[in-house]
This record gives sequence, C-alpha cells and structure tokens, in this order.
Amino acid sequence: MIYLQLFLSYLKIGFFGFGGGYAMISLIYNEVVVQNGWLTATELADIAAISQMTPGPIAINCATYVGFSVTGTVWGSLLATVAVCLPSLTLMMLATRFYLRLHRNRHFAGAMEGMKPMMIGLILSSALMLFGPETFIDWKSWLIFGGCFVASVLRVNPILLIVLSAVVGIVLYA
Repeated sequence: MIYLQLFLSYLKIGFFGFGGGYAMISLIYNEVVVQNGWLTATELADIAAISQMTPGPIAINCATYVGFSVTGTVWGSLLATVAVCLPSLTLMMLATRFYLRLHRNRHFAGAMEGMKPMMIGLILSSALMLFGPETFIDWKSWLIFGGCFVASVLRVNPILLIVLSAVVGIVLYA
C-alpha cells in the first residue's frame, strides 16, 4: 500500500510541478510533509539543500531520497523517481511532436507567457516555506544566509558559494 501511495504522490508532483525543481518544492512539501507526514519540514529542507548540491534535478533527487526513506528499499527510490519523471517524459514527447506547429499560435504563446509569472510565484512560495524557525535556528544560519544572498547578488560563482558555506558551517557548528 505504501508503494502505491508513494507512486501516486510523486505522479501528482510530476504532473503539476511546472517551473522546475524549485517550483516543485511547494508541491513536494505538501505531499511529503503535510499530507503524508513522511518527513518533517527540517528533513525536507535538508534534502532540498543536499539535492541542490548533487548532480541532477532537485525534484528527482528528492524523490529518490524520499522513496528510500519511506520504504527503506531501493525499489521505493526507483518507484518515486520514475513516478516524478513519467509525466514530464510523456508531456515532452507530446509537446515535441506538436511544438513546431503550435509555437506561432497566439493562444499557445499566450499560455506560455501566462505560466512565467506562475513559475516565479511557485519558486517564491517554495523559498518562503523553507524560510522558517526549523531551518533558520540561530544567528549562524542567518549569517550564512545573508552572506550567500549578498554574494549571489554580486554574482559570485554558485559552486564557490556551496563550498564556502560548507566550510563556514563546519567552522561555526562543529
């Protein structure tokens, strides 16, 4: 039963997760933390951080981890990963077939323009959900956040920021 629930949850995330991984975090949060209680908000924030540093899309990395965490098996990881990828794969195969015919259609172009602000809203929503007392527990967290935010605005290389924040975390928390 847990496998079916996991599959359906990640299938839903895959179908309605427009805008990429960050936009999908709010959907993942709702399914994994709120609806099913598989992880805490803190655990999901940790998974999102780790998923951002590992190769591959954040939603797929989260699905793989949550699938393993919920079932305790590699099959659970595989199932959640396939479920989150299946809708995109299907939709992309269909979209690729019809895109060349539709990209000049004003209704199609209008729909694409309408989805841009929605994606930004979902990304902002995800950021705000991860922005809480469970993830920013003390002044050290705020210091790392503030430094990374300023460095990002100054266009410091994101890889350098990841490495530096890990080093600062080791120094401040170890």
